[in-house]
Amino acid sequence: MTTLSPIQTRFVPAQIDCTRWEAIEPLARALLDRPVGTQSELEDWLVDRGELEAAIAEAGNLLYINMTCDTEDAGAQSAYASFIETIPPKYKPVSFELDRRQAELSEKLGLPSRPGDRYEVLTRGVKVEAELYRAENVPIQTELALLSQKYDQVSGAMSVQFQGQERTLPQMARYQEETDRSVREAAWRAVAERRMRDREEIDGIYDQMVALRHKVAINAGFRDFTAYAFKEKHRFDYGERECRAFHDACEKAVVPLVRRLSAKRREKLSLAQLRPWDLAVDVKGRPPLRPFENGRELQSKCVEVMRRLDPRLGEMLASMGDGSNTKGVKTGESLDLDSRRGKAPGGYQSMLERRRVPFIFMNAAGMSNDVTVMLHEAGHAFHSMLAKHEPLLAYRSAPIEFCEVASMSMEMLTMPHMGVVYRSEEDLARARRQQLLRSITILPWIAQIDAFQFWVYANPKHTRDQRTRCWLDLDERLGAGVEWSGLEPIRESLWHRQLHLFNVPFYYIEYGIAQLGALQLWLVSLERSPREAVELYLKAMSLGGSRPLPRLFEAAGLKFDFGPETVKRLTDRVEAELDKLPE
Repeated sequence: MTTLSPIQTRFVPAQIDCTRWEAIEPLARALLDRPVGTQSELEDWLVDRGELEAAIAEAGNLLYINMTCDTEDAGAQSAYASFIETIPPKYKPVSFELDRRQAELSEKLGLPSRPGDRYEVLTRGVKVEAELYRAENVPIQTELALLSQKYDQVSGAMSVQFQGQERTLPQMARYQEETDRSVREAAWRAVAERRMRDREEIDGIYDQMVALRHKVAINAGFRDFTAYAFKEKHRFDYGERECRAFHDACEKAVVPLVRRLSAKRREKLSLAQLRPWDLAVDVKGRPPLRPFENGRELQSKCVEVMRRLDPRLGEMLASMGDGSNTKGVKTGESLDLDSRRGKAPGGYQSMLERRRVPFIFMNAAGMSNDVTVMLHEAGHAFHSMLAKHEPLLAYRSAPIEFCEVASMSMEMLTMPHMGVVYRSEEDLARARRQQLLRSITILPWIAQIDAFQFWVYANPKHTRDQRTRCWLDLDERLGAGVEWSGLEPIRESLWHRQLHLFNVPFYYIEYGIAQLGALQLWLVSLERSPREAVELYLKAMSLGGSRPLPRLFEAAGLKFDFGPETVKRLTDRVEAELDKLPE
């Protein structure tokens, strides 16, 4: 089991409390005042700065984990709110000073930072951070963080009474696999109606977020928040043009396949219309796949899957705990898996940077998709563990586009070993088919969310009616061919469920870029060997973020491209593999 005891450091006291500015400030000032006269001294300074920022990040992450694990815990909510209202606003001006000094020292002392050099990625990133900083944006960013917390609270509080029991929304997802159509419809409507109760509040939160984000961008000298966000996310290797090309590629190559699959589904279910509650049920009327009962069983099965893929991966996952945790990080385990009342929606992996220990959060409800989520988050954890040896904090994590390759590759590479989870050949074939379908059918939704954000931030003074029209137009362009008559208000608000729009704007296309990378690695396993695919994975993930994005892809044997040719080639190959599998 993982332990939460801190690792030894040379600069930051072992027992520092980074929820108190009084503990942080002297160390930050020591860095600003320290004489640095040689390249070696600068490299030591960089490591020490990373230690301090790892300690601050971990303090915030611990509070965030406990807050999301129990959104009804007033103390946890208050502690997290107090942190984001106090520490980031005070540290950001100091961080700017550190960035400026780092950039000056790097140039003065000749830190190797040309293309291909050790500090290339670090130096260009620091320069961007220094360029983006504006003191007037600090309180705005605090306000945005609090609005994000509010969205999590509203979403986490959602539950429904169904079949005589109170159930969370993640728990309700399992009813979409029921063979009784009336049950599926009732469950779907119960969830949709519950979401609609908070429609006004969620729209209001988003309205405020859009206005504040636009203000941040204008303050920093950008035309709009889109341009600011691309800079903030260090998107040096692609831009808006490439993203729009991805949207078009999905529309031309993937949407026709998705709609063909929807039409086949409607025919096999003998339906006049395919409705939103008909998308997950088995077309042959077989009962839903229920591969596990609880988090402990989920963990056990996923550990064995990983061991069969590669023993090193299995041991890494086993080290995180047994899956029985229900109290965030308070138990010393690094897993909190089961869905329960008051738990924030979604799933994530968070790195406790100082201890260099990953934590996995999810809302498992016994469904087949939960297995995929667990394998996905395990991939993030592996990435963190493989790169934890890196002395520079900035290099212990990679760009999101590659972080998601780490996670999505685990979904794909583990498919040959899923007999551990699904005992019959029939269930195994169903699970593999579901995974292949997910790998490709998610792409238009990613494109839709990304295109929606482009419009929202290009038109920051839009009305809610205009925003709704934009969303519906995109759904017509990229949707799956579902009949929405009589459900129009629900369709208009489907984007409310995508937490990335609220909490991490413009963080979503990364999933599409990464999915194409994961599919390429999957092809390596099919066309060359599974062993080669795993070794490429381990090699590339151990680099963390120490290389530019295209070179990270190259290290994994992948092409960094998400244009029409790549999208079509991979879509065609997935369709061919689907044709080999029984329904």
